[in-house]
Amino acid sequence: MTNAAKLRRLLDQGDLIQAPGAADPLTARLVEAAGFPAVYMTGFGATAARLGSPDIGLLTQTEMADHARNMTRAVSIPVVADADNGYGGPSNIERTVDEYIRADVAALHLEDQESPKRCGQMSGIKLMESSTGARHIRAAVEARGDRDLLLIGRTDALGVAGVDEAIRRAELYREAGADLAFIDGVKTIRDLEAIGARLEGPKVVAIVTGNETESLSPSDLKDLGFSIVFYPLDALFAATRAAIDTLEALRQEGFSGASQKLSYADFTRHVGIEHHQRLDDAYGS
Repeated sequence: MTNAAKLRRLLDQGDLIQAPGAADPLTARLVEAAGFPAVYMTGFGATAARLGSPDIGLLTQTEMADHARNMTRAVSIPVVADADNGYGGPSNIERTVDEYIRADVAALHLEDQESPKRCGQMSGIKLMESSTGARHIRAAVEARGDRDLLLIGRTDALGVAGVDEAIRRAELYREAGADLAFIDGVKTIRDLEAIGARLEGPKVVAIVTGNETESLSPSDLKDLGFSIVFYPLDALFAATRAAIDTLEALRQEGFSGASQKLSYADFTRHVGIEHHQRLDDAYGS
């Protein structure tokens, strides 16, 4: 069964799908171990993990597809992946869709930002014409063909042009063939409630830590009509804070106490050492 088929089955069950963000395959493994049904490959996190840089359109299509491939190999749950704005025109979008399908990504989202794009929480976003965004979705639908992949039409219009325009664009992208709609950059409960009430059909929401929307529970989001919720930054921010504190303790005191929080044996279990030990015991010299 493809990862897309797994995600479709989850959607058919009607429960809200919680998909925490993962910056790398290790974090994706931790998401799965925690019992979540899906994981979100965040472009913000991927850029930070691979380049140590902000999410301002620096990663290429091939780098993102490679990152997605490594993540799908690391877990058995569906991976929903950021595909930015498709990395160019229709031919670039066709290749992006093909590479993500070959990586067994369950779903990808295409956004309507001009290049260079940036994180949906940032200022300075430049939108492409909505008609161009719709054509890009139609190009992705044709590139997918009869292969299994969910397409998410994302708009970043909320912070630029307001909730009315964001909803209009989301509806347009669904009409163009997107399986789910995604309005990014939601920071207030008021906007989230408007989107839930007015945007029909399956839809995605991203809950970004630090915004007032993080006070909403999964049942709240389900009641608002959302099908998938991303938590893009929680694990990344928590891990970064822990690393900063540990390194500061190590510099100041020469001892961090990190093994008291996670032992060497525990870590190797998280990266699947038992599987490789079994292979070595069975087939090694």
